[in-house]
Amino acid sequence: METYLVGGAVRDQLLNLPVKDHDWVVVGATPEILLKQGYKPVGKDFPVFLHPDTGEEYALARTERKTAKGYHGFSFHAAEDVTLESDLQRRDLTINALAVGANGEVIDYCDGQKDLDNRLLRHVSPAFREDPVRILRVARFLARFRGLGFRIADETLQLMCEMVKAGEVNALVAERVWQETERALGEKHPEAFFETLRSCGALQVLFPEVDRLFGVPQVKKHHPEVDTGIHTMMVLQQAAKLSDKAEVRFAALLHDLGKGTTKADILPHHYGHEERGALLVQALCQRYRVPNRFRKLAEHVARYHTHVHKAYELKPKTLLKVLNKVGAFRNPEHFTLFLLACKADSRGRTGFENRAYLQFEFYLGVLEACEAVNVQEVIAEGYEGKAISERLHQKRMAQIKLFKSNWEA
Repeated sequence: METYLVGGAVRDQLLNLPVKDHDWVVVGATPEILLKQGYKPVGKDFPVFLHPDTGEEYALARTERKTAKGYHGFSFHAAEDVTLESDLQRRDLTINALAVGANGEVIDYCDGQKDLDNRLLRHVSPAFREDPVRILRVARFLARFRGLGFRIADETLQLMCEMVKAGEVNALVAERVWQETERALGEKHPEAFFETLRSCGALQVLFPEVDRLFGVPQVKKHHPEVDTGIHTMMVLQQAAKLSDKAEVRFAALLHDLGKGTTKADILPHHYGHEERGALLVQALCQRYRVPNRFRKLAEHVARYHTHVHKAYELKPKTLLKVLNKVGAFRNPEHFTLFLLACKADSRGRTGFENRAYLQFEFYLGVLEACEAVNVQEVIAEGYEGKAISERLHQKRMAQIKLFKSNWEA
């Protein structure tokens, strides 16, 4: 029995990046042997075990065979006679098909080190086409490594296009699409994930609401980049710079979905796109069973981002309405994330990338002014029942008026 460190840990060591997880492959063993040594089984589809001391994953060397369409359409073979080379050759990318043995030497059957040096994401073998999740993984790896100069090999991108045309992407289950999407949103260049999906045709299948934004014009005065799809990718870039929260980045991605359904006769204007967009956000989130914290923020940003951009033009009544609708009093942190996404929207335009966005501070100031109103003081004044909320509303309005006059002064 021999064990090898494999995959991402080896790749990241060679790139001088922090190693988060250690995955191991065991050659020449059986499940019974590992169980006798105290390993705990966790794999349902194939033999994976947790080390009794470190808790790290140890998988028996295995091969796989495609038996049906989709992510689950595989049969696996794990036995003592499966070699390390056979195990590595079933992996997705050459840079992930690396191993290190007990002597510390890198084992590389697929030229993974060469592709690391050349900053290339390249598939190991034609078997890549058998698993549509690999399209999402390649896109996610580009989102992670674009800043290091990586690109997708032409032949790999071509293979991804062929897989999409063959309908493989249609077989992806919602949970796995969201899992890979959420992970990609957490990378340094999340926009690369969606650009990659678009370049192979998968964006139209998985996120048609985002795909149809490309080619839709906007008013050049406000959007020098004109194209709504390009603007959306720029906003996502800015969101990644402003916040490491995946929720903010997701909201940035979906903030303008309504512009994809604007009638041609009013273009390049997009009257009413906010409400249309919020409904599309709801549908997309339902389709992929997106967690509520993502859905709520994305919906609020889609519906109210222009209220933030036009903050100085709004009446106190409308400003207070936004605070209430977005839940600023119940959840100030959520409100801050909401404002960050709006800031990303403003900066996600050609020539606006570094421009100040004082609406962010303005709205926080409005919230702070309203919070100066003490509910207990209202009750102490003798108000009861519904009259309490009415009086609270009046006092908050007065505070907003005072704040606005001071801000303008």
